Amino acid sequence: MSGMRVKRSLLGLLNWWPPYLGMGVKVRRISKDFREVDVEMHLRFWNSNYVGVHFGGSLFAMTDPFYMLMLIENLGPDFVVWDKAASIRFRKPAKGTVRAEFRLSQEQIEEARRGAENQAKFEPVFVVQIKDQGGEVVAEAERTLHIRKKRTGMRGSE
Repeated sequence: MSGMRVKRSLLGLLNWWPPYLGMGVKVRRISKDFREVDVEMHLRFWNSNYVGVHFGGSLFAMTDPFYMLMLIENLGPDFVVWDKAASIRFRKPAKGTVRAEFRLSQEQIEEARRGAENQAKFEPVFVVQIKDQGGEVVAEAERTLHIRKKRTGMRGSE
């Protein structure tokens, strides 16, 4: 399957994935090289909290699983990539449409590859900001990934 078809399929699947569908999270763009992903969420009655702003759990969920997917695609089949830990810090109440832009540089990819090749595991931390329509940061999420080279054994590779 071509990379473009995989990208379109992934975009479609993520936008119809029940948790995102229920929260109103939309993946707006995935770059051809899987190094940029743009996600947004409009404020609706079903994703707001008691005081009428974005529910914190929805804001946090909109940051998952993009760095993992981006690194899986960019490192290739010889590496195992998992989300290991995550945290979020809320900066201000979020109203209206919020957006998160995930970016992965060539340097970050090379660092992940070197780290996983030279150590039993490599656990980089990526930060993504969630911004409101005015560009102000409403929350900042840290995503820690676990990356390692695949092991081969009697049962194949894992």
